[in-house]
Amino acid sequence: MTISFSEHEEVILRKVCSNCTSEEYLAELIREEGEVEACYYCEDESNCVTVDELANKIEAAFNDHFSLTSTEPNAFQSMMLKDKESDYDWYREGQETVWAIADAARVSEDIARDVQSVLEYRHEDWDSALAGIECEFSSDAHYEEIMPENLQWHSQWDEFERLIKTEARFFSRTAASYLADLFDEIDQMRTHDGRSLIASAGPDTEITSLFRGRVFQSEEPLLEAMRRPDLGLAAPPATAAASGRMNARGISVFYGATTPEIALAEVRPPVGSRAAIARFDMIRPLRLLDLSALAEIQESGSIFDQSYAYRLGRMMFLRTLSSKMARPVMPDDQELEYLPTQAIADYLSTESKVPLDGILFPSVQVGGEGVNAVLFHKASRCEKLDLPEGTSIRANLYSMYEGGPEADYFVSEEVPPEEEMNDEGSSKRRSMRPPVDWRDNFDADPRIDALKVDTDSVRVHEINAVQIETFSHGVRRTRYEKRVPPF
Repeated sequence: MTISFSEHEEVILRKVCSNCTSEEYLAELIREEGEVEACYYCEDESNCVTVDELANKIEAAFNDHFSLTSTEPNAFQSMMLKDKESDYDWYREGQETVWAIADAARVSEDIARDVQSVLEYRHEDWDSALAGIECEFSSDAHYEEIMPENLQWHSQWDEFERLIKTEARFFSRTAASYLADLFDEIDQMRTHDGRSLIASAGPDTEITSLFRGRVFQSEEPLLEAMRRPDLGLAAPPATAAASGRMNARGISVFYGATTPEIALAEVRPPVGSRAAIARFDMIRPLRLLDLSALAEIQESGSIFDQSYAYRLGRMMFLRTLSSKMARPVMPDDQELEYLPTQAIADYLSTESKVPLDGILFPSVQVGGEGVNAVLFHKASRCEKLDLPEGTSIRANLYSMYEGGPEADYFVSEEVPPEEEMNDEGSSKRRSMRPPVDWRDNFDADPRIDALKVDTDSVRVHEINAVQIETFSHGVRRTRYEKRVPPF
């Protein structure tokens, strides 16, 4: 039953103070917006707002976080009710409006009933009532808390993909704004167990090194990579950088994996080729966005905080983003399908408010069980090998024996003889670096070394066979007689 107009006018002007709610965020809002008056419910002198103003806040929270439950059993429940052998009894889900308000706002039953009556009065619709349609906030209605919709985020992602692929690949303000909304607060987000989404890598962390592989189908490039793994197995120069999941063509980044087995799987070597794998140690601290942690992201807050529904929607979308960014892409589709992830990597590398050096993401080549990493261009420089000037490096793939050549991979360095000792007793071997040439300044690389190859870790794998894991499905085949319809 709704209240009369005169009763409604009296109720909406009643004062309720911040002490009458134990919901901290709501209490703080009342303290900030209210004025010191006598509270109708507890009679204390404190900061108060009217019941009408409190009803506004509760209605806004319910619009985002609560939903009316069904007034009738669903099809399955109806079948259970009709089953004579079943003792099933149907109860409407959720709480009655008054108790839903009381629990959500953490107020007394008296305050909740006054707020309910005000909201019911607002939403009263005689035509709906006559048609048997339940009005919002009626006393008999039931409400349950829901997760806010994330359809807006998915819709914006679809639009972002369409825009990047078909309209504005470069300098898109719409795309940049969307990525800013997604990522500019990732350093403040946490998983359900309190972990940061940003993983520390480098010395004295859990991630101190990455393995990187390269496939060779002829001997000379392999020999050169063996001689100088700091060049041949590290991130390629810009002129040789092919497009990848997280980089556009011509942008050199370092792709690596946490184990050599994953690195080998990721380069997808064909049978008959050779794959060289080396370990690269991180020599300075790096910050990496952990995509797998996105699936466990958690947001906390108050339903009376207008930004909470927005953050919950973003949370629900980010939980799916890891699979979107790491999903398998067929070779024929890579040029187009990699564009969204390339744009995200570019944004995080150069435009994000949160400084990042790379991304950790699941390896699709090993069924998502392994971890890959991409180090952005600014963090992909490898330290040069310490070689004296004049060093001659020789690499071999075979050694000759009586029975003929046998596989034997080795590298030998021939260094020039030691020069005369100086007065302090140390050698004065010349540096391999040539004299500084002013022309070098045009090609200078300002990046700080982030990686150092472990030459003892280099291994060459001769690919004899490739094991493929599949789900096998039979193909059903039927035959039927063609018939002409009788009409």
